[in-house]
Amino acid sequence: METKRFGTTEQEIAEAAALLQDGEVVGFPTETVYGLGANAFDAAAVDKIFKAKGRPSDNPLIVHIAHRQDVDKLAQAVPEGAALCMEHFWPGPLTIVLPCVDGVPRNVTAGLRTVGIRMPDHVTALQLIDAAGVPLAAPSANRSGRPSPTTAEHVLEDLSGRIAGVVDGGAAGVGVESTVLDFTGDRPMILRPGGVTREMLQDVIGEVGIDPALASGVGTPKSPGVKYTHYAPQGEMWLVEGEQDAAKIAALTADAQAAGRRVGVLTTAERAGQYRADVVIPCGKRSDLSTVAAGLYEAIRQFDHAGADVIYAEVFPETGVGLAVMNRLRKAASHRVIRA
Repeated sequence: METKRFGTTEQEIAEAAALLQDGEVVGFPTETVYGLGANAFDAAAVDKIFKAKGRPSDNPLIVHIAHRQDVDKLAQAVPEGAALCMEHFWPGPLTIVLPCVDGVPRNVTAGLRTVGIRMPDHVTALQLIDAAGVPLAAPSANRSGRPSPTTAEHVLEDLSGRIAGVVDGGAAGVGVESTVLDFTGDRPMILRPGGVTREMLQDVIGEVGIDPALASGVGTPKSPGVKYTHYAPQGEMWLVEGEQDAAKIAALTADAQAAGRRVGVLTTAERAGQYRADVVIPCGKRSDLSTVAAGLYEAIRQFDHAGADVIYAEVFPETGVGLAVMNRLRKAASHRVIRA
């Protein structure tokens, strides 16, 4: 299959939308990462997403919409707290989980009676959904387990020849996937942290819990990005935490290099000059964790391109978007931690 690369002109978006209407899958930009979209009401088209990505079938998909009224096509009811979140954070990086209507295919929901819905804050994504005329089921547009794509080049790197097309809308801004907030329990619960922080949510709707399964990844996932290893580089990644992390990373680097391994260090702009690894990549500024979130997946892919055998990564405070950054880093490192 030839994967066609589209720009963002009206004609090119119409061509990409025609592929979606024909039951094909198309990569497209959002403000978080690139998504891999298919008609959410076409089970056969949705199945092509799983085949292209090599994605486990018990991993639910998020449905992307362009208009608030589209929620009624997917969800049975919208509680007051969910409506407030839609008002405050849509369009934006927030997915809301609600009880689904009967018409949503089971491969979208992974057999659950719930569906995750979001309205992306990206003009090209909204234009594409509008032109297709249907909500789009869309996980991240990468091979399953790989770092999520933040550019069209990343999508092609993983999926060229496996999907019908990709719309190139430039680099994503937020850089980590949407927050997933579940409204089907006794209280709102974060299933996956993302660009809308817990603090932001609590300012609008009061107390918000964090799903205990977030760290363990066991059980039936109600959200993407929870159960399986994700975002992983090809090299072995370790998180190094503690007050003496820089000294520990330096010692680990020296030992690994002496053993003939090519070593990478994931750091920030403030500390990049401290390390003598083979590959030192700053993913952003420690003083502004939003830049770390935006640069994280690109940095992980750079280690692959540089052939790093082992990667030692600094850790970050788990406040604000730092909670999402550390969630992704733990997944990328398969929860391997060295304490300094």
